[in-house]
Amino acid sequence: MGAYFEGMRVAAKFTVSSEPGNERFAAERVRQILTGVEADDPQLDRLQTAVAEATLNAMEHGNHFQPDSPVLIRVEADDNEVRVSVTDGGRGAGSPYEEPDLDRKLAGLQSPRGSGLFLIREMVDSVSDEVVAGRQTVHLSVRLKPGQVAS
Repeated sequence: MGAYFEGMRVAAKFTVSSEPGNERFAAERVRQILTGVEADDPQLDRLQTAVAEATLNAMEHGNHFQPDSPVLIRVEADDNEVRVSVTDGGRGAGSPYEEPDLDRKLAGLQSPRGSGLFLIREMVDSVSDEVVAGRQTVHLSVRLKPGQVAS
């Protein structure tokens, strides 16, 4: 996580166990943490959706839904953006990313699954990931509009 968060203020960090449904808890908790951030509701709704999807991916692909393998979520902000990182145990590599194609999916030529990363990329301003010491972290970033300030 190191350099990615350099200069950012830690608003909170917490863990959720890798059990289905906890992605909703994680997304709601991030929204509560960001109560003091002056971002518009649609912007926070999109971030919340991206956090839920990234958390679900971490629980499923990284931790294989093992309840004793937590997902770490870290929320940070500065005057220009909000960043959320989602870290899993990194025990599972997802399949190579393939841009979803609805026609190919409907024709059975592409897996019906695999739209999560596409959704995440559409919901936030930037997405990156890194693997450090066997743990994968997905970083989500939302730029605050001019005049919006993280408190």
